[in-house]
This record gives sequence, C-alpha cells and structure tokens, in this order.
Amino acid sequence: MSELGDLSEKLGKLLLVQKKFIAVAESCTGGWVAKCLTDVAGSSGWFERGFVSYSNAAKQEMLGVPAATLEAHGAVSEPTVLAMAEGALQHSHAGVAVAISGIAGPGGAVPGKPVGTVCMAWCEAGGRSRVETRQFAGDRAAVRRQAVQHALGGLLELLQDG
Repeated sequence: MSELGDLSEKLGKLLLVQKKFIAVAESCTGGWVAKCLTDVAGSSGWFERGFVSYSNAAKQEMLGVPAATLEAHGAVSEPTVLAMAEGALQHSHAGVAVAISGIAGPGGAVPGKPVGTVCMAWCEAGGRSRVETRQFAGDRAAVRRQAVQHALGGLLELLQDG
C-alpha cells in the first residue's frame, strides 16, 4: 500500500476509536485528501464530507470565509485556511477538520508566496487548532502530493495529541 493509503488507514482507525467524523476543505489539492480517505474501506464510519473550494467565492459561500480575510491576507494564507477549517466544522457534523490552500504551480506565484507555498489548518470542534505554512519542492503533482501527505500526517498528530 502507498504511504498516503497507510496514513489514511491509520487516521481512519484513530477516528473510529475516538468516535469522530472528519470534514476536509481543500483548494489546491482539489479533493485529493477526501479521495485518499474515502479509498479506505469502511470510511463511511468516520468520513463526514469534503469541500473543494477552489475560488474565493466558493471559500466564502461554502465555508463562510470572510471576504475581509481573503482581501487582507489572500487565499493562500494561514488566516484563510483557519477560517476554511472552522467553516468545514460549522457546515458539517464533523468533530475534526483539515483545510489546505496553496500555490501548486506552475504559475500563480506572487511576491512572498512562491510556487510550492501551501498553508494548512487542522481543527477540532470546540477545541484545539493548528496552522502551518510549508514550502514544497517539485512540479505541480509533487507539490500537491506532499501537501496531501502533510495534511494527513498533521491530522494524525492532532488526534494523537488529544
């Protein structure tokens, strides 16, 4: 099994033990985290829903990301992914969420945010949250794969620390 598959299976087992459902809010990964999680047999017992919010309008409409946050910080920012993760929790029945927004390339870089910049947030309902910005190397596919892997790993860390 692949590393993404292994991480997804571990995460699913942990969510089952903790009796939690997960929601995902994805931009640059386009649903890849949701796909990895739902590839696991029995994921209906712990996967609640996924949001693919590629445009700023979708981030606002689907997840309630404030326009002011997007205007002040941009779509690829820690405040935006935190709002996405919080919105995923508010618009679902999940107890834990992850959000991802980034610049996978080959274009889209802006000053201070080169290709490979990915912001992620992990949140638990009524509890802890963590936000992080990473710089991943490689082409579009490599950046996206690394983002998915890091998102899954971050979820495991959040749940294991709780």
